[in-house]
This record gives sequence, structure tokens and C-alpha cells, in this order.
Amino acid sequence: MSPLRWTVKSTRTLAAELARAGHRISADTVGDLLREEGFSLQANAKTLEGSQHPDRDAQFRYLNEQARNYRDAQFRYLNEQARNYRDAGQPVTSVDTKKKELVGDFKNSGRQWRPAGEPVPVSVHDFADPQLGKAVPYRIYDLTANTGWVNVGPDHDTAAFAVESIRRWWHGQGQAAYPRATRLLITADAGGSNGYRTRSWKLELAQLAAETGLTITVCHLPPNTSKWNKIEHRLFSHITMNWSGRPLTSHEVIVQLIAATTTRTGLRVRAELDTNTYPTGVRIKDAEMAALPLTRHAFQGAWNYALRPHPSPVTPAAWAPQTPDPEWDQALLSDPSLTGMTRQQLNDLTETLAPDGDIRRGRPPRLAFADQVLATVLHMRAALAAEPLAVLFGTSRVGVQVNVHHRVRMNVHRF
Repeated sequence: MSPLRWTVKSTRTLAAELARAGHRISADTVGDLLREEGFSLQANAKTLEGSQHPDRDAQFRYLNEQARNYRDAQFRYLNEQARNYRDAGQPVTSVDTKKKELVGDFKNSGRQWRPAGEPVPVSVHDFADPQLGKAVPYRIYDLTANTGWVNVGPDHDTAAFAVESIRRWWHGQGQAAYPRATRLLITADAGGSNGYRTRSWKLELAQLAAETGLTITVCHLPPNTSKWNKIEHRLFSHITMNWSGRPLTSHEVIVQLIAATTTRTGLRVRAELDTNTYPTGVRIKDAEMAALPLTRHAFQGAWNYALRPHPSPVTPAAWAPQTPDPEWDQALLSDPSLTGMTRQQLNDLTETLAPDGDIRRGRPPRLAFADQVLATVLHMRAALAAEPLAVLFGTSRVGVQVNVHHRVRMNVHRF
């Protein structure tokens, strides 16, 4: 074999081999000849996947179809909820956080009319000013009234900041526009400070519901569809155009530019500066979540839920786990009025299922099998969710979900 097959075939290597064969040529000429013949430098392409299942493409089509159906169903449900609220004269809002804006003499995208040759001088580097920091604009758009409210905070974009923005909108604008309102519908993205997985978002909304007496319903847009949020093209696109090419030199300038935004369709915007501090890393315990007056909708309960007003002011301290009653006995959970069967019947059911259901696996720490069966019965008969079950059995929400697994539910249902 030629040793050339085991070398890096660079143009210099090829030129050297050709010279040894009696053909004097430079490396550059070798490169030109290769390009003329249609060659180029190319890396390996990861395209070989080995054997493929005959239904591979069909499975991808099915997966995309299911995702599209879920997304479209959620949008239909969201639009139906909004229409029902508007028809009943109840407020419907769209909320979202705009990206953080640098405050100071920094370049802002866009252009504005100025004397020729006199652009506004701005800083060469986009390093945040330690004194001015950044601005976090949280937006609330009233779909019916075509009005906007923007709360500009210099601190962190947290759930507490998001709900405080909604609170300021309600007291400053919403309450006057809807004096007879008993409900409020909020449409929000699936992630961020107002995401459907954010515990503190729901906790803060429950406090707002308690303060205002409103039943607050939240419908989230499906994941990866944030650009379909009406607030994007009905409110903040106009604000962005209004300050286009203008350096945002201070928080006051940002507030004034936002408040000066109007459109030919009648959009009016109010803005104010929020000087509060919002710490990050706040953790919400399972017991606090279990105490929330939260009702999930039958359709996509993770994305659609309501928080009812509480009869007394709700504070995080009021939801903190209390010292257990010394007279509390966990055996009360097996009371026939809760389980729908006598204790002897419950014991017989546990003994019957134990050989099939007592599977030892992984973390978190598992419940005893008798408690697994009891928790499953309470879940199926009393419709208790994971959060209250976690409190009753002294474990975590994940612990309940792992222990009350599909196999136990099927066996209990069979009996």
C-alpha cells in the first residue's frame, strides 16, 4: 500500500509526494487544482444511524401530530375562556416580562431623526453601569380596553415582582375600569417568573386573590409559543418602536418613553417605577402548596387553574407548617367514611395486593405498602391531590407520586 493513504492529505503533503514522483508543483497550485476538480475541505458528517425501524418516520409524524393537537386544544380553550370573561364584563389580561434593558449611555437598536452627522454618542462597551444597573419592565395588557400597564423594576424578575405588577395594575387601572368584577382572567407564558411550574407565582397570586376578593384564573400558553402572546404585538412592539434609537439613560427616561406610547387604534399605556427589592431563591414547601385555595381545571389542569379568595388575609407565614396536634393519629386516615370500606376490608385488600404491588425501587424514601394502598384509595375516592397527601403521610409530593404508582392504582381499581 502507498504510505500516502496513512497521512494527513494536506496540500503540502500532496505537493511533496508529487515532487518525489518527478512533478514539481507548489502547495497552492495543488489547492487550486483540487478546487477545480470539485474538492473542498470537509469534516465528517454524522449521518449513519445504523438500522432503522420501519415505523420510525411514522412515529415522528404521530408525535408531531399529538403535540400540535395539544397545542391547538389549549389555544381553543384559552380563547373560549377569554370570550366568556369578556361577555360577562370581567377583565381579561395578558402578562409578560420584557427582556432586561441596560440603563445608561448604551446603544439602543433602531434609528431616529437628527441633524445630519450628529448621532447620539454612546458607550463603546455594553457593560452594565454598577450604579444604574438594568430595568425590568413587566407588562399587563387589558385585551378589552386596549390599555397597557408597565411596572419598571430595577431589581430581579421574580414571581413576587410579577404579582406586584398585577396588583399595581388592579389598584391603579383595573378596579376603576371594572368596578363590579368578581373574577380576573390572566393569560401568561408557560415559563419565566409567571410560569405554570413556578410555585411562588401561585402563592403570590393566592395572596392577591385574598386581598382583592377576586377569583383569579390563569391560562398559560403552551410551551414554546410565547411569540403568540397577544401582548407581544399589541403592546410592547409599539413601546419598542417608540424608544427606537434612543439611549435609555435612566429609569425615569424609560418610564416616560413607555408612558408616551400611543397607536392609531387608541392604545394607552401607563408606567411607573417600582423601587422595591425582590430576593431570589425563595423556596415554597409542600405544606404551603397544599394549603393554597387552588382548583385545577378539568382540561389541562397544569396549564389552567383558579385561585379563590381566602376569607382572611393570606401571608406566607400563615401557610407555614404548624406544630402537629398531639392528638393527631394517622390511623384516622383509614376511617370508613374516608375509604368507603371497613378497616378489615382495607387490610384484606392490602394483603391481597401485597405480592403484586410491593415493589422496592429507588428514591425518594418509599412509604410502607399499607400506606401506599391507603394513599391510593384516598386519591381515587376523595380526589386528594399529591400535595395534601404528602402532608398527611409526612412525605414529599414526589414521594407520593412515586409510591402511588400506576400499578397500585390499577390493582386497587380492579378490587
